[in-house]
Amino acid sequence: MYALVKTGGKQYRVSKDDTILVERIAGEEGSQVILDDIVMLGDGDKVTIGTPRVEGAAVSATLVSQTRGPKIIIFRRKRRKNHRRTMGHRQDLTLLKITAVSADGKGLAKPAAKPAAKKAAPAKAAAPKAEAKAAPKKAAPKAAAPKKAAAAKKKAAPKAAAKK
Repeated sequence: MYALVKTGGKQYRVSKDDTILVERIAGEEGSQVILDDIVMLGDGDKVTIGTPRVEGAAVSATLVSQTRGPKIIIFRRKRRKNHRRTMGHRQDLTLLKITAVSADGKGLAKPAAKPAAKKAAPAKAAAPKAEAKAAPKKAAPKAAAPKKAAAAKKKAAPKAAAKK
């Protein structure tokens, strides 16, 4: 059985035990990912095409690693104008290993729920703020501001009138 999966604006033909490199999907290495945007399913001669998706179909995958693609150099220029711009780009990618393809979504392992955040962490974060408030603040030097104002007045004053 194979499926045509849509993720990251691209479509991939996958079957069980395939590995694919897709645009970044959030998650940690070893976690389960369920891809449910299935465009087409195929099982031998039987082909199911979605309008626009196959309802109930899903693909289960294991997140193998988070990686980055090759560096791409973008160079733009305009002829005879001495205008050049160089830019680079590296795409964030995710390597997935397909574990199961299911037409009805049953039999797929559900992704693990995220653990609840500990309540002790906010109490620790509040302690440094209290210490910062207790520390005395230093006064900013005030002598520098009048010199700048006086210098600006001197530069602005001597304007010569244009002769006719």
